[in-house]
Amino acid sequence: MRRVISIQSQVVHGHVGNSAAVFPMQARGIDVAAVPTTLLSNHPHYPTMYGRVLEPGLVADLLQGVEDRGWIDSGAILLTGYLGSVAVADVVVDFIARAQRRNPNLTYVCDPVMGDDDLGIFAAAGLPEIFRDRLVPIASVITPNQFELELLTGQKARSVAALREAARALSANGTGAVIVTGVVLDDTPSGLVETVLCLADTLHRVPNPRLPIRPSGTGDLFAALLVAELCDGNSLAASIHAASQEILAILQRTYLTGSNEMVIIAQEVCTRTAGQT
Repeated sequence: MRRVISIQSQVVHGHVGNSAAVFPMQARGIDVAAVPTTLLSNHPHYPTMYGRVLEPGLVADLLQGVEDRGWIDSGAILLTGYLGSVAVADVVVDFIARAQRRNPNLTYVCDPVMGDDDLGIFAAAGLPEIFRDRLVPIASVITPNQFELELLTGQKARSVAALREAARALSANGTGAVIVTGVVLDDTPSGLVETVLCLADTLHRVPNPRLPIRPSGTGDLFAALLVAELCDGNSLAASIHAASQEILAILQRTYLTGSNEMVIIAQEVCTRTAGQT
């Protein structure tokens, strides 16, 4: 069944969280139950931002509705991203525990959204510990960026050996596959950035050109594209290749248009659609 439960932030303007993830999955023919953890006017890298992290009771109600409508039984993948607050995270942890008991075949993809090299930690106090101790160990796949991997393990991961050791430490705690985004190692060629799949002691490295732009939501979009590939039955290695290539195409389009937000929908698609209405 090509169904995904996606639990993350939502914005009115721009493309982060579910506002980056849902459409690309739906465009691939995947049925998505999108559960928001925040409802904001835009991401915080603007002069103004309105809205709020949602109340944990509201998130719990929405998740109960997902459960009542049979999504746990029929879903293939459960994806989590930005959780907003410790109270919301507690609700999500409880939901995932119920989901995994009810459907042991459910794949849980955890994107531990906590921070980045240039921004530091932007997750609410207490959330890194919840990701580290309660969510990452029960995940089938995790997709941290390099900074988040270091935050989860408490150790630097800027060399091949160090990255391998950090991934091994997470696997020892129960985590499944580790996919690290935005990776620059000491042997990464200048001008490139890598996505690295860590399986056992093997690193599968996918390099891409680093473009001179920094739109928000690329990690959220990558996780969604990865999930879409997994729903198609592709291997993890093939999935990160395909997702990385699609991210690169979107970033190239974003760079060429000069947009501050990712240009997820190609202009020719927009024009064709407008001409048909």
